[in-house]
Amino acid sequence: MKAIEQIYIDGAFVTPHGAERFDLFNPATEEKIGEVRLGDAEDARAAIAAAKRAFPAMRRTSPAERIEMLHALRDAVAAKADALTEAMATEYGAPQSFLAFSVPYAAGVFEMAARTVADYAFTRRIGNTDVIMEPVGVAAAITPWNSDIGFICSKLATAIAAGTSIVIKPSEMSAIQTQAVTEALHAAGLPRGVLNIVNGYGHVVGTALTQSPDIAKISFTGSTATGRTILRAAAETFKRVTLELGGKGPQILLDDADLDQAIPHILTSAFRNSGQACIAGTRLLVPAHRYEEVSSRLAAAVSALKASPSSDPTSDIGPMVSAKQWERVQSYIRLGQEEGATLLAGGEGRPEGQDRGWFVRPTVFTGVTNDMRISREEIFGPVLSVIAYHDEAEAIAIANDTDYGLQSYVLGTDGDRMRRVARELEAGRVVLNEAPMDPRAPFGGFKHSGIGREFGAFGLEAFLEPKAILG
Repeated sequence: MKAIEQIYIDGAFVTPHGAERFDLFNPATEEKIGEVRLGDAEDARAAIAAAKRAFPAMRRTSPAERIEMLHALRDAVAAKADALTEAMATEYGAPQSFLAFSVPYAAGVFEMAARTVADYAFTRRIGNTDVIMEPVGVAAAITPWNSDIGFICSKLATAIAAGTSIVIKPSEMSAIQTQAVTEALHAAGLPRGVLNIVNGYGHVVGTALTQSPDIAKISFTGSTATGRTILRAAAETFKRVTLELGGKGPQILLDDADLDQAIPHILTSAFRNSGQACIAGTRLLVPAHRYEEVSSRLAAAVSALKASPSSDPTSDIGPMVSAKQWERVQSYIRLGQEEGATLLAGGEGRPEGQDRGWFVRPTVFTGVTNDMRISREEIFGPVLSVIAYHDEAEAIAIANDTDYGLQSYVLGTDGDRMRRVARELEAGRVVLNEAPMDPRAPFGGFKHSGIGREFGAFGLEAFLEPKAILG
């Protein structure tokens, strides 16, 4: 049983003022595996004060000094790869494919940030004016449970690159992972107060961060509903805000697609991170004349997917993070049937062979129309809706008929045609044929999927303000 009794403030592990405790579970077994002592508003204020003290020296650091810090963080995370992977497997239960990606990614974001700093012009001359890009002020980050280590590292990397200090409030459900990554980051030897991490509830610690006049910047990843609340609170003190929120990503399968290549891409996009991903392509748009062919291929492919614990190297899909999330996904699978969609694969209950754990049967609905709730609301589980279209214009219209606009997908064989379709989609990112991620490309959403961008120069500038000196 893991007992997490400390938070991280001013360069040290300290006992929080808050005394409330939160139970931690292994989602593959439903067993309690630990508990965390949560911070409260007073702990948040102490962390903010530490970050505020650290900010003046941090803002004066040179790009070279920031690159040195980023490299130290990269090396510290890489050195703890085994411990981080074990924590994620135990507390989150992701399949090994996602585990194999996650920790190298977490170390890699520091390297990518260092390269961005090296290439970025923090000072430039425009006419008779010097334009200086300065850190906006003390930052706060609020991160979700579906990639705890990666989000903590990516938001910290951007803060360091910009030359600011930060307070991070991770999800309380990820406290074992947070402890492991905090220990790794501590080993990098950042100046005191530059990094502060406070476990706690969103309505307690998160609210203290968003309301504090000493926080100049909020970076939040999570639900659209929570993002809306943060945006309102941040407006009171004119905080700069980056919000990466929900998604209901369309996958447009063009009529020239090679199904041998496309079907694996479709499943990867729809069920990545066990479906617990804001970028998941959960609406598949299929040409009407290929609908039966695609449905048949999908039924066979999905039936071969395996939902099982991280310890199983053949696992394709891990458990949902909690009993609450499992129940939420089950409710949408019931809803899809009530709405009149056809259950092509999967369905309610646990997968065959799993009598415990919050596992969901990978599910595909056909006969879906874009006005059904299963095709409009973010389910955050391995549930795919298949929608027919008659021509390219209708496919684009259906894809854009959503409140969201985070990540879309186009599958086909004609590169020029795919790019033409991609330009018509209302989304922050469009992926062609499951192209690999570019870690320095901007990431963020249109519409209700968020405000602002992360990664690369675009993410860096979200933490900076331009100062013009004329003369």
